Amino acid sequence: MFNAVKEAILCRLQKQYTVMEEMQLLDAVERYLANEMPAEERNFFEQLRKTNPEVDQMVVEHSMFLQQMDRFSDWKQYRSTLNEVHSHLVDTGSIKDKAPKATIVQLWKKYQRVVAVAASIAGITALTISAIVYYFAPKPVSEIRLLSQELDKVKISQQRTDQKVNTALMEKSAPYRPVANPKSGGTGFLIDGKGYLVTSAHIVADADSVYIQNIKGDYFKVSTLYINKLTDIAVLKIVDSRYQPVKSLPYALQKNTADLGEEVFTMGFPRPSSEIVYNKGYLSAKTGYNGDTTTYQLAISANPGNSGGPIFNHSGEVIGILSGKQTTAEGVIFSSRTKNIFTALHEIRKDSTNEDRIKLLLPSSIKGLDRVQQIKKIEDCMFMVIRY
Repeated sequence: MFNAVKEAILCRLQKQYTVMEEMQLLDAVERYLANEMPAEERNFFEQLRKTNPEVDQMVVEHSMFLQQMDRFSDWKQYRSTLNEVHSHLVDTGSIKDKAPKATIVQLWKKYQRVVAVAASIAGITALTISAIVYYFAPKPVSEIRLLSQELDKVKISQQRTDQKVNTALMEKSAPYRPVANPKSGGTGFLIDGKGYLVTSAHIVADADSVYIQNIKGDYFKVSTLYINKLTDIAVLKIVDSRYQPVKSLPYALQKNTADLGEEVFTMGFPRPSSEIVYNKGYLSAKTGYNGDTTTYQLAISANPGNSGGPIFNHSGEVIGILSGKQTTAEGVIFSSRTKNIFTALHEIRKDSTNEDRIKLLLPSSIKGLDRVQQIKKIEDCMFMVIRY
């Protein structure tokens, strides 16, 4: 045996050993640790441990392995003893409890309520944190888009308001001039300084819109308040905020019939400009064409554009409104009588829905002035009527 081990060790040293040789070496290590080797073999083996680290390491590792096995055996024996004691105590009635359960189960029962409370607190905390994060976090794209759309609406509304303000400022600061070409034109004159005018009905009849222009070139929008094609009378009202009312008119309207041969004069806009033109003549007949008692016949120079112009007597009173001329006779002009204006005002007042209250000024303040002074007082109350 010793010779076999010796040969195995030598073979191991030469690294030519087999499995059987390895088992013989382990057997030698166990016998060495168990003090079962003869003295001569033990001395040889100890000398070998000193000179060969592998053999010495094998001895140490195997010694530790044996110690672990001994401890495991002791633990098994101790547990078996405990079970035997517990069974004995149960059998003798000293204890009623069964064998103790695992420590983990006992701890779970003991602290499960605490764990549940802790879990609830953790859950509430998590929800609170989630709500805070959601509140302060950037909103989804759809909400931002909604906010953006509302912002766009505010911008559009602001732009529209700015446009209205700018338009109102432009209308107030600059004279308005219609872009379209006028269809026809004539003359008109104030009968009330608040912005009421009289002109011929044939000038503004069937008009889409009507404007007037003063001798300064300023345009104003007017509306047709009354129109009578039979008497060729129309009453207009200035509906433009830029118009500044005239405190008092210099002339008046004659209620009585004019005298035959009475000297008259007129002012109007026969030219396509704001320049006013003066003409004079006389009353040639107290009736108009074919004996019309609502008109006069005049001997005066008149041209297109003079229609609607006032016919003044020497006292600065309006006796009629120039309306047309006879094409078959030279210098034969007709005018609607002033009484047709009073009839128109009476019709306007009869309309209960009409809130307009036209106030005529009487008598004429230019009576006794020379013609030049009369014209200077009158011309600011004269307007070119433009039909669109």
